[in-house]
Amino acid sequence: MEKTEFIRCPVCGNKTRDKIREDTVLKNFPLFCPKCKSECLIDIEQFHITVIKAPDAQPQSR
Repeated sequence: MEKTEFIRCPVCGNKTRDKIREDTVLKNFPLFCPKCKSECLIDIEQFHITVIKAPDAQPQSR
């Protein structure tokens, strides 16, 4: 049986809606986190995640 796991958000650390397997390879994947509403560009190879572009810090509006 293949090992699978959810991709975790590099900003807040929560699980995203995307799952990967051991043999999954992603290049320039736009990962969106439904919890913190951030989007990052990532590369994935053998469960190793590399963040290409993290979102810029945005000022909080009240």
